[in-house]
Amino acid sequence: MTTTLKVFLSDSFHPHLNLATEEWIFHNLDPSSQILFLWRNEETVVIGRNQNPWSECNLAQMKNDSVHLARRTTGGGAVFHDLGNTNFTFLSPKEGYRRENNVQIIFDALKEFGITGEASGRNDLMVPFHDGPRKFSGSAYREKKDRAFHHGTLLLHADLTRLGNYLTPNPKKLQSKGKESVRARVTNLNEISKDINHDKVVDAMVRSFEKFYGAKAEIIMLNMESLPKIQELQEQYERLASWDWLYGSTLEFTHKMDEYLTLGFFDFHFVVKDAVIQDLKIYTDCLYPAFIENTQHALIGQHYNGDSVKAVFAEVVQKFPDLEPQINELESWLIKNIEV
Repeated sequence: MTTTLKVFLSDSFHPHLNLATEEWIFHNLDPSSQILFLWRNEETVVIGRNQNPWSECNLAQMKNDSVHLARRTTGGGAVFHDLGNTNFTFLSPKEGYRRENNVQIIFDALKEFGITGEASGRNDLMVPFHDGPRKFSGSAYREKKDRAFHHGTLLLHADLTRLGNYLTPNPKKLQSKGKESVRARVTNLNEISKDINHDKVVDAMVRSFEKFYGAKAEIIMLNMESLPKIQELQEQYERLASWDWLYGSTLEFTHKMDEYLTLGFFDFHFVVKDAVIQDLKIYTDCLYPAFIENTQHALIGQHYNGDSVKAVFAEVVQKFPDLEPQINELESWLIKNIEV
């Protein structure tokens, strides 16, 4: 029986579209086919389902540099994507599925560039270096009763110096109940093959995929214009791009921030759950206790983002118009620390 092969290629660098495509492939496509999806995201921090963006990411730096935040539906740690990072997704029938098949397809493709890879444990792909093996790919897996799903990354020429900029939070004395990610020693494949790039890897992966299964693949291009044509894909995109998904799906955490401002010294202690301020204590030597009590009361119950802070302070300043410049300073400082 001939195996049906499909290859989806994304023309879009938008992370929420590409992650939505993965969800659509996993939940909606025929599991009897062998499917390969190849894609890239522009600069994005992708966090795991149960991670806290405020503790895992430097949100202020991300905002300054126009870096996206995306959240997977699967677990694991935070990773940084840019256009030097090629992502792969395999969907296979559960019956007879072997993870090693996908790894072999990747290794066979990389042989075209003179690269010999080796598997390490369950998740990582490595290349040998004089000072020991280095990781160029990490993977994750999902299964349903009738299908198996395997996705991961290939570091081609990613800017590895920027990983720490976005995956290391500012020292805000923030304590989270979620897990922090641990980053292994990594390398780009252009350290071995200087001319390697996404388009060449896509071509090699498709050839290797077809050769492995002995069949010709149907090639399907996807982009933002695909959304209105595919209802299930549109629904996945809207969910994964929503504020509730990106920030609201966050375990309870505390966030402490302090600063000397014109009105005095301020020490804010936030308790946040599901991205809503559950409790707040403001310790300060400010000489206007009514303003402090009003602000503290108004912020509790609000979404933990800049828009909520702006809305609260717009009302507070009307009650204390003589303090408007100082209140504006406090507002700007809080928003800079929350940065969502």
